[in-house]
Amino acid sequence: MTPETVRAIEADCAKLVARYANLNDAGRWAEVADLYAEDGRMSRPTAPDVWIVGRAAILDAFLARPARTTRHVCSNVVIDVIDADHAVGESAMLLFTGEGPPKVGSFHDRFIRTEAGWRFAERRGSLTF
Repeated sequence: MTPETVRAIEADCAKLVARYANLNDAGRWAEVADLYAEDGRMSRPTAPDVWIVGRAAILDAFLARPARTTRHVCSNVVIDVIDADHAVGESAMLLFTGEGPPKVGSFHDRFIRTEAGWRFAERRGSLTF
């Protein structure tokens, strides 16, 4: 791969991280779920060992969550390209809910290129404090 291709993949995956946070905060659950591969899986930062598997199940999990106002701030996004169709990444997350102190954590992601573009193959959240 050329350096330009690697940078494009890094940018596309970093944009996916940012889009996830923005759509999540807007409560646009169908669009959040669409950021996952059809067989993608996620674990929430509050339950990092509980996997929700498949885009439909991910959407159902978001729809079942009580309404709340949030603001996710993601930073320190580092994407490592594995090959033309796979990448991994890590980012820091600060979550404000207006209910208690902010939560600090991180996401560890696996990305996959699909016919629709880059998607999360796996998104694992965890809390630091």
